[in-house]
Amino acid sequence: MRQYDIERYLNVRNAGGADLGPDGRLSFLLDTTGTGQVWSVREPESWPEQHTFFEESVSFVDSSPERSEAVFGMDEGGNERAQLYRLDYESGAITDLTAMPEAKHRWGGWDSAGDRFAFASNRRDEAVFDVYVQGRDDTGDDAELVHEGDGWLSVAGWSPSDDRLIVHEAHSSFDHDVYTLDLATGDLTHHTPHEGDVRYAGPEWGPDSEGIYLVTDRDTDTLRLERLDLETGEFAVVADGGEWNVDGVAIDEDTRRVVYSRNVDGYTELTAGELVAPDRVDEFPEPDLPRGVAGGVSFGPGGDRFAVTTTGSTHNADVYVVDATTGEAERWTCASTAGIPADTFVERELVHYPTFDGREIPAFFSVPETEPPESGYPVVVDIHGGPESQRRPSFASVTQYLLNNGYAVFEPNVRGSSGYGKAYSGLDDVENRMDSVKDIREGVDWLHDHPEVDPDRVVAMGGSYGGFMVLASVTEYPELWAAGVDIVGIANFVTFLENTGDWRRSLREAEYGSLEDDREFLESVSPINNIERIEAPLFVLHGENDPRVPVGEAEQIVEEAREQGVPVRKLIFEDEGHGFAKLDNRIEAYREIVDFLAEHV
Repeated sequence: MRQYDIERYLNVRNAGGADLGPDGRLSFLLDTTGTGQVWSVREPESWPEQHTFFEESVSFVDSSPERSEAVFGMDEGGNERAQLYRLDYESGAITDLTAMPEAKHRWGGWDSAGDRFAFASNRRDEAVFDVYVQGRDDTGDDAELVHEGDGWLSVAGWSPSDDRLIVHEAHSSFDHDVYTLDLATGDLTHHTPHEGDVRYAGPEWGPDSEGIYLVTDRDTDTLRLERLDLETGEFAVVADGGEWNVDGVAIDEDTRRVVYSRNVDGYTELTAGELVAPDRVDEFPEPDLPRGVAGGVSFGPGGDRFAVTTTGSTHNADVYVVDATTGEAERWTCASTAGIPADTFVERELVHYPTFDGREIPAFFSVPETEPPESGYPVVVDIHGGPESQRRPSFASVTQYLLNNGYAVFEPNVRGSSGYGKAYSGLDDVENRMDSVKDIREGVDWLHDHPEVDPDRVVAMGGSYGGFMVLASVTEYPELWAAGVDIVGIANFVTFLENTGDWRRSLREAEYGSLEDDREFLESVSPINNIERIEAPLFVLHGENDPRVPVGEAEQIVEEAREQGVPVRKLIFEDEGHGFAKLDNRIEAYREIVDFLAEHV
């Protein structure tokens, strides 16, 4: 089999974040230039037109419901202080709508005429988010402050009558509240009083403005689609995911058509239908989409079709347009595979392995399509972040590179991962933090029993919280690892919580424990305080502008590991934040990771 270098794989492109505008234009984000920019097409697989040309990545695009224009978001250097911009498709003109680079801005959608838009921002107080409404021609201070918040607020859309907004509040990843804000009176109505942790996620206005559709686990372990009657406050179940989560819902208010998805062991099952009653969906034929992960549904004018992004282990992300009533799907974008034949991409295998307390841990395991060496394949244990994230079978360039170059890849969804119910997600909270690291140990033991694996060449690699898991794994179980790769990871929970963004601290303390009440425990599980146990060579990568996990986490673990005589590499990017958005930086980062693995594994 022909081998390709890491740069070729990192040039595999992805299209997504699609939006069908009023004139039939499909707008989407495509990273052909190295960062995601706004592009559009008017016909399936036609030559796309590029509309933005920045070095920074664009985070979203949302077309006006009436005009040939859109709003997009973009930060600077990965600092996550997103600004909002208006793009005129006809003239190409771009207007900075917010012009407050020190603040974060979270898009809340257009009103029905495209004359106004809403957003949440922490421009008044860095630690909290307020709600604003702004005219399409206004900029900067012209925005009207319509509600002062005291927490992590976002706006989930305008009512069909444009008189109210849905306001969503996140207390933690698994505890939410939903409100409606009356724009005439300023009254904020709380619709989800509850005790304990309950998710109320992805709220969407119903067609009559009298109800809100959302996914919630208020009475269940997994998320299901429910309708909240705003007058009575009562909930009705619309679709139950059973043992799996209903991920989200999209509704076309005029036609009452609806699309919702289930996350079945990581794979997306998409359902389209029509709301024939407030709590009943009559299903249309299943959308004919490639197997894998799908999301980001956007209905077109008239509600007769919707755009959706799909990706899988063996196909990079592209946008499909689906006939809502027949399920027929047509690919509209053609993201390049960088000249690598798609039939060389390897499909993941879904496996489950036993762990220390009798539970079965789901994981994806991939092996090269070449014959294994006599000693077995080296294996990269790729640990996701979050921690309430989930490794799903979406396309991953680095994974395919590793497979093409003789590495097996193991991707566990240890306890604490989302996608398997709130009980599973809570198994690693606070004092149970290290149980998830034990799950990693048990996964490596499972690999040791696999005949195609070399037990002496197992690597821990992960980013963000996954970086913490790498550092914890190589300090708690040093005998298991040939090397560790820590990307923007947490080395010390105390310094992390002290230095992370003010707007994030309370959310993270709900998961990890608080500085006030749990400091001693946080110190005990911080890898920096167990650094004397590390034996494996370590590579630490970080972004200088990281607002989530400050770069000091990288600096301290590198210094301490070197003092222990551990071989350590360090790579800091001055123009990146929490991850590597720019293609040149990604190429440099993964080239060095490849060299590091070649040297030590």
